[in-house]
Amino acid sequence: MKRVLVCDDDLAISEIVALVLTDADWEVYTLPDCNDIIEKIESINPSVIFMDNKIPDEGGIKATQIIKSHPEHQEIPVIYFTANNDIDALAEKAGADFILQKPFNISELEETVSKAFKAYKENLSE
Repeated sequence: MKRVLVCDDDLAISEIVALVLTDADWEVYTLPDCNDIIEKIESINPSVIFMDNKIPDEGGIKATQIIKSHPEHQEIPVIYFTANNDIDALAEKAGADFILQKPFNISELEETVSKAFKAYKENLSE
Protein backbone atom coordinates (compact mmCIF):
# COMPACT_ATOMS: atom_id res chain seq x y z
CA MET A 1 0.00 0.00 0.00
CA LYS A 2 1.24 3.49 -0.89
CA ARG A 3 0.96 5.47 2.34
CA VAL A 4 1.89 9.13 2.74
CA LEU A 5 2.18 11.32 5.81
CA VAL A 6 1.57 15.05 5.26
CA CYS A 7 2.94 17.26 8.05
CA ASP A 8 1.54 20.75 7.54
CA ASP A 9 -0.32 23.09 9.86
CA ASP A 10 -2.10 24.73 6.91
CA LEU A 11 -5.34 22.75 6.72
CA ALA A 12 -6.08 23.91 3.17
CA ILE A 13 -2.72 22.62 1.90
CA SER A 14 -3.16 19.30 3.71
CA GLU A 15 -6.65 18.90 2.25
CA ILE A 16 -5.46 19.61 -1.31
CA VAL A 17 -2.58 17.15 -1.02
CA ALA A 18 -4.88 14.53 0.53
CA LEU A 19 -7.51 14.97 -2.18
CA VAL A 20 -5.04 14.69 -5.05
CA LEU A 21 -3.13 11.74 -3.60
CA THR A 22 -6.24 9.85 -2.51
CA ASP A 23 -7.42 10.06 -6.12
CA ALA A 24 -4.04 8.60 -7.11
CA ASP A 25 -4.58 5.56 -4.83
CA TRP A 26 -2.54 6.77 -1.88
CA GLU A 27 -3.57 6.24 1.72
CA VAL A 28 -3.10 9.74 3.19
CA TYR A 29 -2.52 10.77 6.81
CA THR A 30 -2.21 14.41 7.85
CA LEU A 31 -0.70 16.01 10.94
CA PRO A 32 -0.89 19.68 11.97
CA ASP A 33 2.34 19.43 13.98
CA CYS A 34 5.49 17.34 14.17
CA ASN A 35 5.44 16.61 17.90
CA ASP A 36 6.49 13.04 18.72
CA ILE A 37 7.26 12.51 15.03
CA ILE A 38 8.92 9.11 15.48
CA GLU A 39 5.95 7.70 17.40
CA LYS A 40 3.60 9.01 14.72
CA ILE A 41 5.71 7.49 11.93
CA GLU A 42 5.73 4.15 13.75
CA SER A 43 1.93 4.15 14.03
CA ILE A 44 1.33 5.24 10.41
CA ASN A 45 4.25 3.49 8.66
CA PRO A 46 4.41 5.88 5.67
CA SER A 47 6.20 5.25 2.38
CA VAL A 48 6.72 9.00 1.84
CA ILE A 49 6.60 12.03 4.16
CA PHE A 50 5.76 15.63 3.22
CA MET A 51 7.29 18.06 5.71
CA ASP A 52 6.39 21.73 5.93
CA ASN A 53 9.12 24.16 6.99
CA LYS A 54 7.15 26.17 9.57
CA ILE A 55 5.24 23.50 11.45
CA PRO A 56 4.66 23.44 15.22
CA ASP A 57 6.46 22.74 17.47
CA GLU A 58 9.90 21.55 16.41
CA GLY A 59 9.77 22.96 12.87
CA GLY A 60 10.37 21.07 9.66
CA ILE A 61 14.15 21.17 9.77
CA LYS A 62 14.39 19.63 13.24
CA ALA A 63 11.63 17.08 12.55
CA THR A 64 13.32 15.97 9.32
CA GLN A 65 16.67 15.70 11.08
CA ILE A 66 15.05 13.51 13.74
CA ILE A 67 13.59 11.23 11.05
CA LYS A 68 16.83 11.06 9.07
CA SER A 69 18.89 10.24 12.18
CA HIS A 70 16.60 7.39 13.22
CA PRO A 71 18.03 4.02 12.10
CA GLU A 72 14.64 2.46 11.36
CA HIS A 73 13.10 5.42 9.52
CA GLN A 74 15.97 7.24 7.83
CA GLU A 75 15.23 5.57 4.49
CA ILE A 76 11.72 7.03 4.24
CA PRO A 77 11.88 9.78 1.60
CA VAL A 78 11.06 13.23 2.96
CA ILE A 79 9.65 15.84 0.59
CA TYR A 80 10.34 19.26 2.05
CA PHE A 81 7.68 21.74 1.01
CA THR A 82 7.45 25.42 1.74
CA ALA A 83 6.78 28.79 0.12
CA ASN A 84 10.16 30.01 1.37
CA ASN A 85 12.47 31.08 -1.47
CA ASP A 86 15.41 29.38 0.30
CA ILE A 87 13.80 25.94 -0.05
CA ASP A 88 16.96 24.33 -1.45
CA ALA A 89 19.10 25.48 1.49
CA LEU A 90 16.41 24.62 4.04
CA ALA A 91 15.89 21.14 2.59
CA GLU A 92 19.63 20.51 2.53
CA LYS A 93 20.00 21.62 6.16
CA ALA A 94 17.10 19.36 7.13
CA GLY A 95 18.43 16.38 5.19
CA ALA A 96 15.31 16.08 3.03
CA ASP A 97 15.39 13.96 -0.11
CA PHE A 98 13.10 16.02 -2.37
CA ILE A 99 11.58 19.49 -2.49
CA LEU A 100 8.22 20.87 -3.57
CA GLN A 101 7.91 24.65 -3.74
CA LYS A 102 4.61 26.15 -2.60
CA PRO A 103 2.46 27.09 -4.39
CA PHE A 104 2.64 23.95 -6.50
CA ASN A 105 0.48 22.56 -9.25
CA ILE A 106 -1.07 19.11 -9.24
CA SER A 107 1.34 17.67 -11.80
CA GLU A 108 4.35 18.83 -9.71
CA LEU A 109 2.81 17.22 -6.63
CA GLU A 110 2.16 13.93 -8.43
CA GLU A 111 5.59 13.89 -10.08
CA THR A 112 7.42 14.58 -6.82
CA VAL A 113 5.56 11.94 -4.82
CA SER A 114 6.10 9.41 -7.62
CA LYS A 115 9.86 10.06 -7.56
CA ALA A 116 9.90 9.73 -3.78
CA PHE A 117 7.93 6.47 -3.84
CA LYS A 118 10.25 5.05 -6.51
CA ALA A 119 13.22 5.91 -4.26
CA TYR A 120 11.46 4.24 -1.32
CA LYS A 121 10.91 1.02 -3.29
CA GLU A 122 14.54 1.05 -4.46
CA ASN A 123 15.72 1.45 -0.86
CA LEU A 124 13.60 -1.52 0.21
CA SER A 125 15.12 -3.78 -2.45
CA GLU A 126 18.72 -2.98 -1.49
